Amino acid sequence: MKSISDLQAIIEQELSNINIPKAPENLYKPIDYVIGLGGKRMRPILVLIAHQLFDTDIKKALAPALGIEVFHNFTLLHDDIMDNAPLRRGKKTVHEKWNNNVAILSGDTMLVHAYQLLSDVDKSIVKEVLSVFNKTATQVCEGQQWDMDFETQENVQLANYMKMIENKTAVLLAASLQIGGITANASKENQNNLYHFGLNMGIAFQLKDDLLDAFGNPDEFGKQIGGDIIANKKTFLYLKALQLANDKQKESLVNYFKTQEQTEQKVMGVKTIFTDLDIPKHTKDMMKAYYTKAMKHLDAIDSDNKALLIAFSAKLMDRIS
Repeated sequence: MKSISDLQAIIEQELSNINIPKAPENLYKPIDYVIGLGGKRMRPILVLIAHQLFDTDIKKALAPALGIEVFHNFTLLHDDIMDNAPLRRGKKTVHEKWNNNVAILSGDTMLVHAYQLLSDVDKSIVKEVLSVFNKTATQVCEGQQWDMDFETQENVQLANYMKMIENKTAVLLAASLQIGGITANASKENQNNLYHFGLNMGIAFQLKDDLLDAFGNPDEFGKQIGGDIIANKKTFLYLKALQLANDKQKESLVNYFKTQEQTEQKVMGVKTIFTDLDIPKHTKDMMKAYYTKAMKHLDAIDSDNKALLIAFSAKLMDRIS
């Protein structure tokens, strides 16, 4: 059974071996560029980890694992256009390095290529793999749309935010695990537990990201602390604070999130309200609730090879305890 580092190395090698045409250059070079930006490769690794639970021959799962990663990078490419983001992983985004039209068309081509890779499985499971992927890809788009809608909505409900992060972030982790189960011919029950393990863990990850954005160590987090506050993003922390705040605190929060100021004073003012309302603890409690749900599904998976998934779960707990 291969380790996470082994699986990551395999994914990197296989991604570098993808046959990307040379012409037209402005269509294919951006694809090569965005895939070459790197990343954790968490989603394709999860495909392979799930496959290894039931079958040590990961070759059967490599093509769909790569397809998931190509799809994920396609979503990032188009997200960057919508967010007008200048950088991705410290490098110029595709629309900045080329232009919006190039980025859109290259992204469209990546989606087609993702389908080609996901279809490169045993013919007996093609329909099942694509059915899971089609549902997931649609949900990811729904999540992105809700995220954009929330930017201009004054009254965002916490329940709607939770549904948004489930679709935008968690479902692709869940589907990655389920597809790994499908390629290994796992039972429907095991597939279902893999999916719901990933879904609940994915929500916990996003809540962790929300928390670290405001209260993390900048050296460890790798991003600007308070970035969501500066951008007026309605995260779990903000929406939970609105639920618990008194009238004065609520007025202050709403006013902070109406301004376009990018100041330390704004960040500290919002964080002070969050701290007074014990929002970090509320966020950790919610993360732990989803973690507990995830672990119940992990426990129910019928396999003797769950060490990597257990380690994956423990890594999250290290950050929220």
